[in-house]
Amino acid sequence: MAKLGKRSRAAREAFAGKDNLTVEDAVALVKANATSKFDETVEIALNLGVDTRHADQMVRGVVGLPNGTGKAMRVAVFARGPKAEEATAAGADIVGAEDLMESIQAGNLDFDRCIATPDMMPIVGRLGKILGPRNLMPNPKVGTVTMDVKAAVEAAKGGEVQFKAEKGGVVHAGVGKASFDEVKLVENVRAFISAVAKAKPSGAKGAYMKKIALSSTMGPGVTVDVEGAVSE
Repeated sequence: MAKLGKRSRAAREAFAGKDNLTVEDAVALVKANATSKFDETVEIALNLGVDTRHADQMVRGVVGLPNGTGKAMRVAVFARGPKAEEATAAGADIVGAEDLMESIQAGNLDFDRCIATPDMMPIVGRLGKILGPRNLMPNPKVGTVTMDVKAAVEAAKGGEVQFKAEKGGVVHAGVGKASFDEVKLVENVRAFISAVAKAKPSGAKGAYMKKIALSSTMGPGVTVDVEGAVSE
């Protein structure tokens, strides 16, 4: 077994015996122990009581974090003509149609969000096997298939986060940087939890939110009191 470094050992000791904390206490603990040389991302993971194999138990949605993610988002847009110009003016990093499709097919996936106007979906549909597994496929349910390209690009650039339950019912996302002050991180965490709570599917049975954990990129995780996090 590899020996733990001094920083990792100190973090383990700081987290030992601590669980089911309030959101505020969990954020303070994670932030205080995010001591890497780079600005770590504060990450949240929610274990939900859903079976994603059933369509009526799928959980997905989008939330605009009040204080952004701290991450520079690269946005690709499938559009033509005036809508392509609108996307470029709004700050999209990559804009195209067939040429963008061919670039993606060639393995160029240097973007974090993909947006498309409805008329582009026959082209985008050919990329399902590439974009789908990376959670990049445009979808009208989360506002990435739209004629309002300007709003979609600005939302993506401004800290909007998409979420989707994976196998086992786990939803995870980055909710800010360790350099954010605690109040802003708490606001982002609560906004994300609230959005997932509101996305509860009709087919969910029993306890919906079973476990919530916070961590930083390089640090251990700590569990958050679910009842307190959801009710406040």
